Amino acid sequence: MLPAVIAVGFFVALGPGAWANSVPSGFTDIGVDQKLGGQAALDARFYDESGREVSLRQLVTAPTILALVYYECPNVCDLLLTGLAGTIGGLDAEPGTDYNVVSISIDPRETRRDALKAKKLSLETIQRAFPAKSWTFLTGTPASIYEVAQSVGFHYKANGDGYDHPVAITILSPTGKIVRYMFGADFLPADLKLSLLEARNGTIGPTIARLARICFRVDPKSHTMVFMTTRVVATVTLVFAAALVAYLLLAGPRRKRGAHRA
Repeated sequence: MLPAVIAVGFFVALGPGAWANSVPSGFTDIGVDQKLGGQAALDARFYDESGREVSLRQLVTAPTILALVYYECPNVCDLLLTGLAGTIGGLDAEPGTDYNVVSISIDPRETRRDALKAKKLSLETIQRAFPAKSWTFLTGTPASIYEVAQSVGFHYKANGDGYDHPVAITILSPTGKIVRYMFGADFLPADLKLSLLEARNGTIGPTIARLARICFRVDPKSHTMVFMTTRVVATVTLVFAAALVAYLLLAGPRRKRGAHRA
């Protein structure tokens, strides 16, 4: 776990409808305190876009992409949701089986109508057949929102007529374990696919995973990581070639000085 609040991927998001007391006083900083290996608050209860009361546990039945946003946000939340939807459109994985997506509004005044509108726009952005039940848009009380946000280290607060919050998604295992964070609003399908594969296996370790993205690819048939020999050999060759060039550049002047002295 990283003890400090991470500022990577931080944006200021302003939008209509927030008040100072809508966010519990527990959050003083804004950012993501990475709680890798921790447990999301699966028993927190919300309302989905149909108005049905559900717990997060009922929705995290597979590797799950968790997005904390608010639906009336005029800028970065829209970018995150549309960016995620666009990535899902190119994702070689089966929604509902290989992954689910859950969006939670951090604005407790938003209703199922706001959630339903955001869901409609997001599903349209995917531009391919996508089971509606595999991406759920939730609203809830300040307490339930804070409980989930605190459990995954997502720190936000009200600021005038909007919210200051980080822009990131959290990847959960089917048991609700936090296995990865992805920052920003633009994601690569290969990165997201590998993160979901890690979530299915319960694998944690961001530094190792970054290396794996260089050395491995995901086999769409077996859903396993395959070692990419050609890429690794090419990388090693380039490293040795660069080292040789550096050596020759440094050794040349030394040889000339030695010959001059002789």
